[in-house]
Amino acid sequence: MEPVKGFRDIEDSRKRNAIKKVIEETFSLYNFIPIETPIIEYEEFVKKDNENDEAVSDVFSLEDRGKRKLALRYEFTFQLKRIAKNKKLPYRVYQIGNVFRDEPIRGNRWRQFTQCDADIIGAELNDVAELLKLSSSILKKLNIKNTIYVNDRKLLNEILNQIGVLENDRKQVIREIDKLDKLSEKEIRENLKKYDAEKILSILKKPESYFEKYESFKDINELRKLCKIYGVKVNFSPFLARGLSYYNWIIFEIKSKIKETVAAGGSYLINNIQSSGISFGLDRLELLAKTNYDKKKILIISLNQDKKAIEIAEKIREQGIACQIFCGKIGKALKYADSYNFPYVIFIGDEEVKKKKIKIRDMKTGKERLLSEKQLQQFLKRFS
Repeated sequence: MEPVKGFRDIEDSRKRNAIKKVIEETFSLYNFIPIETPIIEYEEFVKKDNENDEAVSDVFSLEDRGKRKLALRYEFTFQLKRIAKNKKLPYRVYQIGNVFRDEPIRGNRWRQFTQCDADIIGAELNDVAELLKLSSSILKKLNIKNTIYVNDRKLLNEILNQIGVLENDRKQVIREIDKLDKLSEKEIRENLKKYDAEKILSILKKPESYFEKYESFKDINELRKLCKIYGVKVNFSPFLARGLSYYNWIIFEIKSKIKETVAAGGSYLINNIQSSGISFGLDRLELLAKTNYDKKKILIISLNQDKKAIEIAEKIREQGIACQIFCGKIGKALKYADSYNFPYVIFIGDEEVKKKKIKIRDMKTGKERLLSEKQLQQFLKRFS
């Protein structure tokens, strides 16, 4: 039976695990603490404060035996309200796990996907710059070419205030602007007319120098200076809005060669404390990353010499090289090795034990040679 629409089996997670390892190691280098939170929460907690957001409206709703209304988490940020209470600031945490959204399937979107988030509760502008540097470092390690775009929700609100958009309508106007990658400009303009806000589209098309007159643009300039110290280039994008309504300051998206963002985030309040965070989409990184996830490994074919095969296998594993023993016919074993991309195969049979040698085959060239155990150790050092 096929998986439910929008869900999938991942038959080989090695590349994903390699990517997660890079992300976790980088998060740790910047002193973020790993945390874990439940997949299921009370529906009220999941939806509170942001119920009109598109992502929140796509929440999977559940009910337990006690008829309590529950929901699958759609992201990690709302859970920080509980986790961050009474913590010494700044509180720096990261979390990697599955989130769920009951939304239409299109492009590189799934209903279950893996987010990798780093958040700073009690964040200042220099922390935002550090998050962007962290992101740049991760993508560089994964060999993903990228462009970082930044904007400021305060700037958008300042512009909306200037053109006379009512305060109660501004969040919805920003939601409409965020749909520009999904709808045509004509459709967005029509939607904005309901709030007398269509003028903002022509303002956002103006050159960057136009925005220098706004008070909120100072933070964009300052962020740029901080990022320059880190060696990170950021690009101002006035149309960048981010759909979630809780963003209240700097927002950013990181693009690569696919249409969807590979990482994004921004600044928000957690328990009335200014905070900032970034989220990587593991499923999208998997499409783009160039990483050596298929570690070097060796298959040992035991020809009725299981004891010796186990001894050699353990010595190989001590060198940090993956090793597997296959007991059976040579032809079947070689097909197996080829199927799972083992670069080398070791044969251990009566003849090899008698000569105190092992026979090793390069699966790419087909060449074979006999090695003593000492020569094998030297080979393994070069191999690893």
